[in-house]
Amino acid sequence: MKTLVTGGAGFIGSHLVDELLRREHYVVVYDNLSTGFKRHLEPSLSTARVELAQADILDGESLARAMEGVSTVFHLAANADVRGGRADRNVDLQQNIIGTHQVLEAMVKKGVKSIVFTSSATVYGEPDRFPTPEDYAPVQTSLYGASKLAAEAMIQSYSEYFGITSHVFRFVSWIGERYSHGVIFDFMNKLRSNTQELEILGDGNQKKSYLHVEDGVRGMFEAIEGLRALKNVVNLGHTEYMKVTDLAEIVCEEMGLKNVSFRYTGGIRGWIGDSPFVHLDISKIRGVGFTPRVTIEEGVRRTARYLLENPWLLHARPL
Repeated sequence: MKTLVTGGAGFIGSHLVDELLRREHYVVVYDNLSTGFKRHLEPSLSTARVELAQADILDGESLARAMEGVSTVFHLAANADVRGGRADRNVDLQQNIIGTHQVLEAMVKKGVKSIVFTSSATVYGEPDRFPTPEDYAPVQTSLYGASKLAAEAMIQSYSEYFGITSHVFRFVSWIGERYSHGVIFDFMNKLRSNTQELEILGDGNQKKSYLHVEDGVRGMFEAIEGLRALKNVVNLGHTEYMKVTDLAEIVCEEMGLKNVSFRYTGGIRGWIGDSPFVHLDISKIRGVGFTPRVTIEEGVRRTARYLLENPWLLHARPL
């Protein structure tokens, strides 16, 4: 089977490529390397079953060429800077909505009949129901969340028009090896600059769910194999959640830092559009056998240790 992974050089994408190789797929990685790293793909590229197409998802012609002979698309390429959408109000539209449209158009042109899309818990805005189920009716609070929800709707429409099977996964924040952006990354970079004080956005009481990448990739394939409808929307998260201050304390401990002073910026959320509580109902995916195996604390520790052992990643994303 030949599979295309947009954003395949990124944190999650490169782990998906590894799993697809284990499943004996031939893989085309489609990535412009703006936030992904070819270094993540070095073991995979050394095989004869992975090729890298370095191009942008806004380039429809390149997408169509890369999809020749492909049976399934894993679409991960997107703007991932949730906060940045307020300053650059065009990026989520271009990368997340129009980019998804380009992917779908290329699929139709090449007759590709299956798409797996990585959406986000941000589509729920700031919910008042926890854990939050897939049928929760959200009010949008960020351009990023709105763009992901719009992309979901577009995928479902193409599924209906062209008989494309779709699996849409609404993620909590993923952590683990090759992690290259997010709260752990930000905390470690800040602590590299100042080992005595750590700025924490909000009041530190925000409660977030996190999922280790090993669990996440396994969960995706369990859902793809177990949920056989034409259009599938699935929460993918953890049964646990953690306060941001508790996460900061773990990061300090893993970095060997003591008596670090936490300075809070204030308010119940880290930024406009940030939800102070993210905890998804994963009953649907548990119904096909998925259960997280890595606790959030263990996942945070493993992520911090990986970044300490691979400081090039911290240097590659300076503050």
